[in-house]
Amino acid sequence: MTDASGLAGFAALLADRTRAAMCLALLDGRAWTAGELAAHAGVARSTATGHLDRLIGGGLLTEARQGRHRYVRLADPGVAALLEDITARLEPGLPPARGLRAATADAALRRGRTCYDHLAGRLGVAVTDALTSTGRLDQSSGFALTDEGLTWLTDQLGVAPDQLRASRRPLARACLDWTERRPHLGGLAGARMCETFLTREWLTRIGSGRAVRLTPAGRTALHTLLNLTDLD
Repeated sequence: MTDASGLAGFAALLADRTRAAMCLALLDGRAWTAGELAAHAGVARSTATGHLDRLIGGGLLTEARQGRHRYVRLADPGVAALLEDITARLEPGLPPARGLRAATADAALRRGRTCYDHLAGRLGVAVTDALTSTGRLDQSSGFALTDEGLTWLTDQLGVAPDQLRASRRPLARACLDWTERRPHLGGLAGARMCETFLTREWLTRIGSGRAVRLTPAGRTALHTLLNLTDLD
């Protein structure tokens, strides 16, 4: 019963629309201020503070203070994976968008976005499939990078080998994509790959949210590295 009570209490943290909206916003991997999250969720700052205190106390968020500002972010990649996994199991998926702006934003998220610190959406799934078809990722029993995949990351993308070792986080993890309903690559490998794409400006963020798009240089790079062409 203790485990059942603990699980019910943990689930209650997300059983509120405002808290859920805040957590989903933080899936972009960045730290937000309490005021920014209040505006995003459409609540007063004092109301947001109470919700954030619950989420921090429950271990879903962590906070840091800098001057007058209080910054919060997801506690760790495991929380991001949990949120994405739960969202992927919702039916019937995203509700119909209302208005042109909302429809455009939804379409951008579906095409490509960050899931905490790795790549998701159609683009993320396409890259994952390409890594698999070229023998760099093994999906036969969970997700595992092959030796060729490790070499690709270090030699082709320039990821330092120690950046793929110094962590308790899995090197490769299947993360169920909530729009594609298929797995994309998470874990350390997914994070380093996405970081490299952004650093090299193969990807650029759309506005201040999670949506990303390929640049012309990115299209060329993915065609050269993974033979990917149909990326619209």
